Amino acid sequence: MQGYRGPQQNHGPSRPGNHLKGEGPNSNGQQPEPSEQTSPNAGLTLDPQSFRKPGEKTFTQRSRLFVGNLPTGVTEEELVKLFSKYGNAGEIFVNKDRGFGFIRLETRIIAEIARAELDDFVFKGRPIRVRFATHGAALSVKNLPEFVSNELLEEAFAVFGQIERALVIVDDRGRPTGKGIVEFTAKPAARKALDKCNDSAYLLTAFPRPITVEPMEQFDEDEGLPEKLINRNQQYHKEREQPPRFAQPGSFEYEYAMRWKALMEMEKQQYEMVDRNMKEAQEKLEAEMEAARHEHQVMLMRQDLLRRQEELRRMEELHSQEVQKRKQAELRQEEERRRREEEMRLRNEELMKRQQEGFRGGFSENREQEMRMHMGGHGMSMNRNSLGGSSGAAGAAGMAAESAPMMAGSGSSSLPGGGQGGFPRGLPGPGDYNKQRRF
Repeated sequence: MQGYRGPQQNHGPSRPGNHLKGEGPNSNGQQPEPSEQTSPNAGLTLDPQSFRKPGEKTFTQRSRLFVGNLPTGVTEEELVKLFSKYGNAGEIFVNKDRGFGFIRLETRIIAEIARAELDDFVFKGRPIRVRFATHGAALSVKNLPEFVSNELLEEAFAVFGQIERALVIVDDRGRPTGKGIVEFTAKPAARKALDKCNDSAYLLTAFPRPITVEPMEQFDEDEGLPEKLINRNQQYHKEREQPPRFAQPGSFEYEYAMRWKALMEMEKQQYEMVDRNMKEAQEKLEAEMEAARHEHQVMLMRQDLLRRQEELRRMEELHSQEVQKRKQAELRQEEERRRREEEMRLRNEELMKRQQEGFRGGFSENREQEMRMHMGGHGMSMNRNSLGGSSGAAGAAGMAAESAPMMAGSGSSSLPGGGQGGFPRGLPGPGDYNKQRRF
């Protein structure tokens, strides 16, 4: 029959889907026809929610399957129907001419179940091959510092694009190995991260050792190489003539086996020597780096001290300039005050001088007016006397003779009585001055 492949020897562990591959006779003792073979979808339908880890991203590259050896003319709808048991598909691609396709399921666990059940399943008379597709946007990161976590690694590479998974590889005791894996959702982001990290030095922590980024070599560590997939050519039959065995001492096989072991031991020693040299070089570089870091810190502290001193000097200069300006302003104010006081003093002196000059001028005018009034009264009395005992001409001559010395001035000493101006009353007193003022 076309769909019957007969009993096959399987050296690997049994898989959950082997009972779904339609091999062996049916209940009537006859081989089933291809149309009668049991479909994997005949069982229970899987609930994707039950196979999702907390916080796990869905429809990633890790859940993308490669389906090979498809019959000619298979459509995308038929491939979706084949995988319908495993939930909705996020990506479907079928190359009808070359007989292969890709399908992306919701989670990694669902994809593993689908691969285990559908790998080597006979579909339309042909056993299909189901494998995990190669992740084209995965990078291998090396030289990771000791204190880098998964979250920090994802944060560091998120600047290049959207990330599906970032993982720091640890040993069996949970200690970091200095290696990691970063998986992007698209190839352009992975190429950008690869080029940028190789062209420059990308540091993840304070430790100045840059990481190295390479395209990740992907291996199939789940299925390996089954016997049925080995190419059975002439070299295969020649190699398989002898079963596994220990070489007998003294034989041809033993001699060259020992030479191979010596060569491998020398290779191991060379690798160990290289590792030791590299470790010593790393320790030396770390010691030099610490010394240089200390010197750099001292230099930075010295520069900071010089900068602070320069700032202090500038502040002192500004303060001295401010004090000088303040002193100059005070001096100007003092000079202005003195100038105003001097002007005030001169103005007061000028005012007093003017007042004194005005007093003297007013006093002389008042004196002259009083003298005239006094002379007028004296003349009237003389006229009365002349009218009674002498003639008018003699009285007039006597007035003229008496008035002549008064007009000569107050300093004449020839006047009778020794007074100034010949006044019988003498000099006017303060009372007379006040009377003149009131007048």
